[in-house]
Amino acid sequence: MKILVSDNVSLNLFCENPIPILEKSNKGVIAVLKNNSPIFYAISPCLLKKIFDIECHLSKKNIGKPDILKKFSMHPKWIPDKDFIRQAALWGIILNEEVSESELACFISYWQAEGCFFHHIQWQQKLARSLQKSRCMNYISQKKRDITYIPTPDQTIPNGFRGK
Repeated sequence: MKILVSDNVSLNLFCENPIPILEKSNKGVIAVLKNNSPIFYAISPCLLKKIFDIECHLSKKNIGKPDILKKFSMHPKWIPDKDFIRQAALWGIILNEEVSESELACFISYWQAEGCFFHHIQWQQKLARSLQKSRCMNYISQKKRDITYIPTPDQTIPNGFRGK
């Protein structure tokens, strides 16, 4: 939810008497400035209650529907959509095979530890990029050179060069 801020106040002035400043603000929100740049925003309790009421109303409206509108942290029961491979292709990531259980488990355990919050589609995009990178690295590691191979030098002289 975006909230427009039209009132500014310096940090010193705000620290002296914050409550009356918030009450006098135009929309119940002020930007607190230090050196003419915002360092934090203050919101009145009345406006905060309105925002919570709106959020509560929206969440009740979406009961029984997937929470595609909300960000969430990664959890063990998360799975990508059934058409994940097709969606990945739309994002420019070509995956030739479905996500394996071990790949999904690695992805989930990594992001659970990070504690980040993203939308479902963002999690899917992260998974697609992760799979693309890991599968590419696996392909490269399979094609490693034999370190015991000793090359033989080419003894032919190209046309146009003088030989001995």
